[in-house]
Amino acid sequence: MKKVFLGLTVILAFGLTSCKNETKKVEEATTTEVSKEIAMTDLSFGVRGNCGMCKKTIENAAKSVAGVSNANWDKDKKKIDVSFDDSKTNVMAIHEAIAASGYDTERVSGNEEAYKSLPGCCQYDHEMTMNQK
Repeated sequence: MKKVFLGLTVILAFGLTSCKNETKKVEEATTTEVSKEIAMTDLSFGVRGNCGMCKKTIENAAKSVAGVSNANWDKDKKKIDVSFDDSKTNVMAIHEAIAASGYDTERVSGNEEAYKSLPGCCQYDHEMTMNQK
């Protein structure tokens, strides 16, 4: 009888120990997901442009930067809203990527070669007001 009782106790102890370890693994995964959310940064800044083709090019340029999860350029306000992971990139990298595609941002002038290769409708006035309210 003692052997049966001892055997059941050992089996029960192993069962509880394995359940406890599985719980820890789930908690660790949840913590990692929360940390990723905290690293996200939302930002708005001015970008010159004219039309729907500009919108597509500007947004694609911003999204090409590693860590950028969302980009939405507003044609009327001449501004872009960007969400990015600040542990993977920074604000200047996004400005530089957009400028490389030919568009002026608040901090970086557009690449002149890229600007000249833009379709006629996309060749904006370099004095255009950005980030309008």
